[in-house]
Amino acid sequence: MTAPPGAERIHYPDKYRPDRTWVFVRNELDVAAPCHRVWAWLVRADRWPTWYSNSQDVELEHAASIAGLSLGTQFRWKTFGVRLRSVVEEFVPGERIAWTAKAFGVDAYHAWLLTPTATGCHVLTEETQNGWLAALSQFFMPNRMHNGHQMWLERLQEKAAREEPC
Repeated sequence: MTAPPGAERIHYPDKYRPDRTWVFVRNELDVAAPCHRVWAWLVRADRWPTWYSNSQDVELEHAASIAGLSLGTQFRWKTFGVRLRSVVEEFVPGERIAWTAKAFGVDAYHAWLLTPTATGCHVLTEETQNGWLAALSQFFMPNRMHNGHQMWLERLQEKAAREEPC
């Protein structure tokens, strides 16, 4: 699969590059809120279930991570009906974050890139996946992940436009 123009801004590990995976999904949205506020909500994985219904049972594995995700943070969570083990692999505060997500039949890489704009923040998120379950899901429900990530962006926009996380 060939990645769309601009995808090179995401720093994929070699095995997760879009041209080497079975599944590639890209979503983006201009958010009318400053990037620091978008970032504050994005890194608070423990709070995702309060505003993103496709996220459940988020458990950060290090007590120091309670204030938010950071490089190396390990967490378990459920999304799209799958219980995943994730590790934050890239972390540039206020700009980019990416994590791996693994489960039986799924090996994914999910990246976020925040870019300031004149009216707020442009948010780009991309995910690549390998594994038999990922391939089956893409075959039987081809728009499911794209739609779920779009909802995630829209809910993130709503939260960031209203308030800072506590």
